[in-house]
Amino acid sequence: MQKRFDAVCKISDRRTEGTEPQGSKVLEFFAADVFDNEKMAKHLPKSTYKKLMATLNGMQPLDPGIADEVATAMKEWAVSRGATHYTHWFQPLTGGTAEKHDSFLEFSQGKAIFEFSGKTLTVGEPDASSFPSGGLRSTFEARGYTAWDPTSPAFIKRHSNGATLCIPTIFCSYTGEVLDKKTPLLRSTQALKKAVVRLMKCFGQEEEPVRVTLGAEQEYFLVDKKFYLQRPDLLQTGRTLYGAPPAKHQQLEDHYFGSIPSRILAFMTDVENELWSLGIPAKTRHNEVAPAQFELAPIFEELNLAVDHNMLIMEVLRQVADRHGLVCLLHEKPFAGINGSGKHNNWAISYGKRNLLDPGSNPQENAVFLTVLTSIIHALDSHSDLLRAATAGLGNDHRLGANEAPPAIISTFLGEQLEEVIDQLVDGASAAKSKKAATLRIGVDALPTLKRDATDRNRTSPFAFTGNKFEFRAPGSSQSCAEVNMVLNTIVAEAMDLLSDQLEKLPAAKFNTGLQEILKKEISAHRRVIFNGDGYTKEWLKEAARRGLPNLPSTLEAIQPLKAKENQTLLEKYGVLSKVEMDSRYQVFREEYERRLDIEGKIALEIAKSIIRPVAVKELVALGDAKVCASVESFRKEFAADVDALSKDIAALEKALAKAQGIIPAMDALRKDVDALETIVDDKVWPMPKYREMLFIC
Repeated sequence: MQKRFDAVCKISDRRTEGTEPQGSKVLEFFAADVFDNEKMAKHLPKSTYKKLMATLNGMQPLDPGIADEVATAMKEWAVSRGATHYTHWFQPLTGGTAEKHDSFLEFSQGKAIFEFSGKTLTVGEPDASSFPSGGLRSTFEARGYTAWDPTSPAFIKRHSNGATLCIPTIFCSYTGEVLDKKTPLLRSTQALKKAVVRLMKCFGQEEEPVRVTLGAEQEYFLVDKKFYLQRPDLLQTGRTLYGAPPAKHQQLEDHYFGSIPSRILAFMTDVENELWSLGIPAKTRHNEVAPAQFELAPIFEELNLAVDHNMLIMEVLRQVADRHGLVCLLHEKPFAGINGSGKHNNWAISYGKRNLLDPGSNPQENAVFLTVLTSIIHALDSHSDLLRAATAGLGNDHRLGANEAPPAIISTFLGEQLEEVIDQLVDGASAAKSKKAATLRIGVDALPTLKRDATDRNRTSPFAFTGNKFEFRAPGSSQSCAEVNMVLNTIVAEAMDLLSDQLEKLPAAKFNTGLQEILKKEISAHRRVIFNGDGYTKEWLKEAARRGLPNLPSTLEAIQPLKAKENQTLLEKYGVLSKVEMDSRYQVFREEYERRLDIEGKIALEIAKSIIRPVAVKELVALGDAKVCASVESFRKEFAADVDALSKDIAALEKALAKAQGIIPAMDALRKDVDALETIVDDKVWPMPKYREMLFIC
């Protein structure tokens, strides 16, 4: 193994120039590699374009008759942009993306031509046997199908020697069961849109387009590639299984929003240029709290597209980092003892041109806002366990509940002003804090003016109202946004339908008073999920238990709700997932957890046995009898005890892995031994890069 000292000394100042163009030219190349509406209008016949737009706007199903024309236009555009291949780009249950490339090349009368048919565009047949299915498919049953998702535009992915046309698709088995994350997301969005239209009709509003939007903030770490290649744990698991905390890490709070180092800024510039060419509206970049940690945030987009774009963001971050001699770590907790990385899921609903999470400025809008808010409170309280299940994962287990992430207990933060409104609604004017408080009458009196920044941003809350949206902070940085938004859409759709059931029975003359009573009853029944305090305190754990809120801190606990009858009935009712598909997902997530844990345990064992212990033993032998002086002799005895403890805990981890029980405690014990040795073994011979190097030299 290359000496760590050499790696530190030979790090070059890779100030890679940002890819041109820059400045005002950004507007010229934004979405250049996307077959978007503008390009479809240019390349498609007008009648075909009109039919396709009707589908994209939710007005009518896709007309199969236009597939050939769309495919031809898409191929001609892609070839003009340098593409030689195409692929159906889908999101299997691995949590990543998948693609199989085929060239446009065909032969006609002995002559090579480029061909791309409507059938090839709309349906593909990848091998489904090696993707996770949770028992839905046997390994000998290979066939699966991908089907074009026209609501997410095709795009071009570039590499050093060419380009490939990527067509976003769903993925299902030969027998029709869902094998991906996109299909349930699309179904849940459709269910929510239907529920919103129904609810708005209760208020006498004409039907308008519904948009569910998402802004997904992406946190990540960067380390120098030379260090990464000398860390088998990072290579195999994405996180450091060993590493003593450095004297300085994030205590001084000097990294957050600090000046971005030139090498990192060059990397960020290249990332943004690639994202912009893919039509991804990257907006914000900054240093995060931990050293070597950063964040990228895009502008809000339609939910399905935003999920696709987030998957591309993660891929671009990794690829561009590699070109800069860096490695992008998307694990939720790559370094113990300092901040982990999350993915803040900013979710909102619009009806026509109005954001339904904006309180508005008149009594009618106020009434709608409070009704939508009530439905969300109802949904969170009724199905917090299912929402928690959507964030489960071995990596997130290390992050949730730490001081940089919300606890595993799902609650919602509304802020002082909205909490006062809720109190007035439920308890009357006596509950109001303002001096001019009067009885709140929904649909008659306007709410107090609520600005977009009327609430503080409670970082300890998993689900916080932040002015005109809800920010769900529990998802992990490596996770797909599809799962959490599938659940969120579905549970809110159910809550809205339950409210509509009651509102539709109200006579027009008594609508406002009836609405007020319904909202009062609903909030009274579900307000236990509202918590505006500090989610990190032990007191909140006790209070949450008193309220009866689920606390599911580990993955194996968190995924149990996927098997609960009421949750399976809910998702089946809204056509999002069948019981069989829910059972399969439980099995997939459980197997993934167990396999990842097994990998972590085995590489932790290998490092301790073949890398750490040999170095420690050599150092111990080099000390000899250590009779130079009393202090050295004492040090040798302590050193020997540490090496002995290491050997005992190596044996304990071996037994735990063999039994597949107690792996995490055994790994934790072994880590203490290794981290203790790191602080006393000669720095020149310690075999792996240390935290103080990886976190500050990048």
